[in-house]
Amino acid sequence: METLLNITIYLPLLALVAFMFVKNDNAIRWIALIVTSLTFAVSLPLIFNFDSANSHIAQYVTESGPLLFGLDVNYIVGLDGLSLLLFMLTTFLGPIVVLSAWTSVKKHVGAFFAMLMLLQTGSLGVFASLDLILFYIFFELTLIPMYFLIGIWGGADRIAATIKFFIYTLVGSLIMLVALVYVGFDAGNAVNDGVFITDWRVLSGPEYQIGLVEQTWLFLAFSLAFFIKVPLFPFHTWLPYAHTEAPTAGSVVLAAVMLKMGTYGLIRFCLPMFPNAMVEFAPYVALLAVIGIIYGALVAMVQKDVKKLVAYSSVSHLGFVVLGLFALNTIGVQGAIIQMINHGLSTGALFLIVGMIYDRRHTRQISDFGGLAGVIPVFAVFFMIATFSSIGLPGLNGFVGEFLILMGAFTSETLDNIWFAIFGTTGVILAAVYMLWMFQRVMFGPIKHEENKNIKDLNAREIGLLVPVMIFIVWIGIRPTHFTQFSEHQVNVLLEEAAQKKNEILMSTNPAELPSWANKLYKVEINLAELKGDNNE
Repeated sequence: METLLNITIYLPLLALVAFMFVKNDNAIRWIALIVTSLTFAVSLPLIFNFDSANSHIAQYVTESGPLLFGLDVNYIVGLDGLSLLLFMLTTFLGPIVVLSAWTSVKKHVGAFFAMLMLLQTGSLGVFASLDLILFYIFFELTLIPMYFLIGIWGGADRIAATIKFFIYTLVGSLIMLVALVYVGFDAGNAVNDGVFITDWRVLSGPEYQIGLVEQTWLFLAFSLAFFIKVPLFPFHTWLPYAHTEAPTAGSVVLAAVMLKMGTYGLIRFCLPMFPNAMVEFAPYVALLAVIGIIYGALVAMVQKDVKKLVAYSSVSHLGFVVLGLFALNTIGVQGAIIQMINHGLSTGALFLIVGMIYDRRHTRQISDFGGLAGVIPVFAVFFMIATFSSIGLPGLNGFVGEFLILMGAFTSETLDNIWFAIFGTTGVILAAVYMLWMFQRVMFGPIKHEENKNIKDLNAREIGLLVPVMIFIVWIGIRPTHFTQFSEHQVNVLLEEAAQKKNEILMSTNPAELPSWANKLYKVEINLAELKGDNNE
């Protein structure tokens, strides 16, 4: 199985080799489809043989190295409860993304699919990496193909969108790199005989503890990179621009996979390494998440471009994920994890559908449509299911994640304020307003434009790539435990270990040694920890 994991990660790169020798565009498309389909097929035993009862332990681990001379930096990959579903979502979407670009991409076909293959390997590497340096390498690797996908095959303003996307994400990543290097040296001095180390299993363990002041700065550095990647309000401005200008395939990968790297990084690295800072900043981050939920929904409501509307809906929906993560309880975090998958399916489907209608009408303006349900009924059915999924209709996947997240926020001891859940719920109401209003204007009413009377309905290829997505949308909605079971045990263990580590650090901290700002930030918790210690004695 260890070999199978590595094959899955790097199999897409074989297509790059083939593209060097194949010049026929149709042959290139078929090679990309075969390789991505094979990648998904090869990955299936990883989930079928996954031990959910021990999901907190990384499975299928491959370890070799060191990668850097004199440093304890190794090639370590594996899957656990936090990464398994995201890893599988990436392989599942591979052939679907290839099929979505089958006829729409006509220039530089080989280069386009080469970028998709490189992007898939980079994304799989992000979710499988168990070493921080390796994670960072894959994390940055994904920027390169997305940069070219938007910059070469994007819309009229693709250059500006590309530059904004690249600058935002690169600045956050470089700040995280500085913090990562500090952690590596600090951990080396603390638990590795002075040798630089970035093994996540060591850094997240109880033996490595970071002081309160250092935690605060390191958390801010790591979380900034992840907040930009999500993106969390107010770091969101690059996303709608990038989505609108990206080709359909790029928008699907960006929404379904790349944005999840931010939320994944928060729960994978920030919680186990900086538990005190995570708790202290939780109310402030939750506030930004709720603002993002409402702001994204309100801005989506006034959009005239259907693709930009879906892009702003991502800002709103990913605010729910961040809110669930910072509820810091099992219900909220489980809801956030499943909602990452749900968002990838529902928003990915919406971008696919928008791309299909754009290929037919070469416009995304809502006012240019109307009355399409009677002309393309099959398209209307798929569009309706994706819309209902996005607004969280009970029985579909979106309801499961949002319900768990709001329950987690409502009962969170960390947030300790039900208003986060109450205001967060308005995002669900607003989502129904802007999504259903958009659907009504596009699909119903009189046909006002002659071009809409002769639009062709979905063909077999388009139906074939949408059906698997719809199956999972319904499956998760009806039987969510089939999916939440993979992460449930690890979430419980992760939260328990983080709470224990947090209390140990507080007990060992002398408030007098803290700067005044840090003393104020942690004063209440330090006093509580000391009080608990006296009671135990």
